[in-house]
Amino acid sequence: MTDNIHIREIRQNEIVALEDLLYEAIYQPDKQNPIPRSVLQIPEIAAYINDFGSKKDDHCFVADYNGKIIGAVWVRILNGEIKGYGNVDDETPEFSISLFKEYRNQGIGTAMMKKMIDYLNKKGYSQASLSVQKGNYASKLYKKLGFEVIKDENEDYLMVLKLSKLSKNL
Repeated sequence: MTDNIHIREIRQNEIVALEDLLYEAIYQPDKQNPIPRSVLQIPEIAAYINDFGSKKDDHCFVADYNGKIIGAVWVRILNGEIKGYGNVDDETPEFSISLFKEYRNQGIGTAMMKKMIDYLNKKGYSQASLSVQKGNYASKLYKKLGFEVIKDENEDYLMVLKLSKLSKNL
């Protein structure tokens, strides 16, 4: 199946898909009692997609499987009144990544992350960040890609990738 997946930049008319993908990105520790979709209305969460594409540091790639968006990786700098959970400063883009459940654990997320890391490196960013819950299996992926824990909270890691390390990790 991965042969039919194309990772490409999101198109303007596809940005609405980020709402579903943002919900999929939310770590669900209790599969029997999922966090309700209304969580997307919380300003600190909605900030990851509100008016996406309107800022110069908004960048997104989607995983396209035969014309259907099955996942996305996007970055933006959330440094205004509402800061992102992975905010480290006003110049570091923060990652969000999501794949619909049936497409996980097939290397697609890794491919999307590598594509965005390469893109950010070419754009001249010095680093990128993200926040991940400790129980989320994706934290292992981020470490494998070179992200380092810079802050260990109760339930989350704040991680940073120095883009100058790019050639060692990809």
